[in-house]
Amino acid sequence: MGNIFSISLSLDPIITRCWDCATGQASYICNLEDNLHAFQAEVAGLKELRSDLMSRVRIAEDEQQLKRLNQVEGWLSRAETLINDADQLIVQSPQHVENLCMGGCCSTHPRSSIKFGKKIAKKLLEVKDQKENGDFSDVASKQPLPSATERPSEPTVGLESNFNKVWSCIQKEQVGISGIYGLGGVGKTSLLNQINNKFHDTTHDYHVIWAVASQDRPIERVQDQIAKRIGLSNEGWKYIEEKAEDIFQVLCKKKFALLLDDIWEWFDLTRAGVPIPTQENGSKVIFTTRRLDVCCQMQPNRDNNIRVECLPPGEAFKLFEEKVGSETLRMHPDICKLAEAVVEECAGLPLALITIGRAMASKKTPREWEYAIEVLRQSAASVLPGVGKEMYPKLKFSYNCLPDERFRSCFLYCSLYPEDYLIKKDRLVDCWIGEGLLDEHTNLSNARNQGHFIIGSLIDACLLEKGQYNDRVKMHDVIRDMALWIAGESEKEKFFVKSGVQLKEQPKAKKWAEVTRMSLMENQIENLTEILECPNLQTLFLGSNDLKEVIWGEMEEVPDVAVDGYRRGWFGRLNFCDLALS
Repeated sequence: MGNIFSISLSLDPIITRCWDCATGQASYICNLEDNLHAFQAEVAGLKELRSDLMSRVRIAEDEQQLKRLNQVEGWLSRAETLINDADQLIVQSPQHVENLCMGGCCSTHPRSSIKFGKKIAKKLLEVKDQKENGDFSDVASKQPLPSATERPSEPTVGLESNFNKVWSCIQKEQVGISGIYGLGGVGKTSLLNQINNKFHDTTHDYHVIWAVASQDRPIERVQDQIAKRIGLSNEGWKYIEEKAEDIFQVLCKKKFALLLDDIWEWFDLTRAGVPIPTQENGSKVIFTTRRLDVCCQMQPNRDNNIRVECLPPGEAFKLFEEKVGSETLRMHPDICKLAEAVVEECAGLPLALITIGRAMASKKTPREWEYAIEVLRQSAASVLPGVGKEMYPKLKFSYNCLPDERFRSCFLYCSLYPEDYLIKKDRLVDCWIGEGLLDEHTNLSNARNQGHFIIGSLIDACLLEKGQYNDRVKMHDVIRDMALWIAGESEKEKFFVKSGVQLKEQPKAKKWAEVTRMSLMENQIENLTEILECPNLQTLFLGSNDLKEVIWGEMEEVPDVAVDGYRRGWFGRLNFCDLALS
């Protein structure tokens, strides 16, 4: 007998699922138009919400200098993607609506309509969900301050050794304050820029702050820059002390490096709210100044103050070539040699090399270069583009910052000597005394002490340089040219200086009557026989000439003139030797 198996299967669940599936698929077609209208309305609402949120973000970023929150950035990014996808579906929708029939319950292309209907329904839910998550009480917050902010800078020439000295000084734990000093235009700010960008490019635990001082209200100006850098924006400050207290409360909790550019006098860190750097707090202050005395007031240890020197000849020519352009130097075989003479007249000062290099970039003939050399040697460089309007005014700040007119007159007096002339300090002071440039003193010793004090101050201001021997000083060539430019602009002083320019005959001038100080030193003049009418002349330098005859003209009285010479001769009735002061 064989076994009999019976199988019983219920068809009701299968039929039910099939029916549900069929009706569910059909619902995508039946609800397509309603879903499309709702979809378009929700997308429009999402666009409005995104626009409003973006306006809030822009105000926070542009006006309040805040950084948008990551969750806000993420929401905006997702909304942007959703809106783009939605716009594409809306563009495609008219074709699918046209396929509907029987009052929107069927479609001539049912499979395509069902597929599109599914997309609309899904995106509708996504857009609603995105709108619900778009309610932000805050859209931005204060951004964390970077340890250092990179500063724009140009490639530099010849500052590598100075940079290494300063950076090495910063690395020393026992050194909290370092000074960078030197002549105006020598590259101090460029060097400080390099220090700032070194901090930016390396890993360290300093909070680096860049601030520029000024001659007018330096503490307040520096405070404003520090406050902005450390995130303080309290507009309720009325006094320096209030601002200093808030700055101190922040900085005393940080290890900071304050890079302070261009100070002209002792800067009171404490009054500004800057904690004094110590080995314990590890903070640093690095500053630039044109004055050695300011360096010593800020940091008495001279080993921690670095002087930026002018460039040696090779590096000076390299910098000049960068600014004038190698194409110009190759325009004629003689130009390169003439360029060397121009560079020599700049005496290694980067500001002069850059300014005059740019001025000569368009000069393509030897004659133009020969003229430039002539005006540089005649201390008339102000005729070159950019020199009188750009270079000299920058250098003149050092002159303007001298204590008073007495110091300024003594400084200008030094320009009467030839280029690179080693001036004996004692002789210079005697001239100042004879000219009445110093204060009235009870005795000669006190007057000479004041003279030497002024010389020291001019050295500290980098307006005079120490000579090879301790008893002598000299003027940098460009500073001397600047001094003569100042004297030429003056209404009180009228200088006529032709010293060291190889004159063989008595020079010519249009307005002798206005000349107050004249120098014809270090020439080859043998005779001064033409009668000169110089009623305002106070000083006459004739040293190191081949004078054989000097006639000033017929006069009843000897003029009140200081005469400096090294050969015997006759000046009217005045017999002069090494130094004769009337």
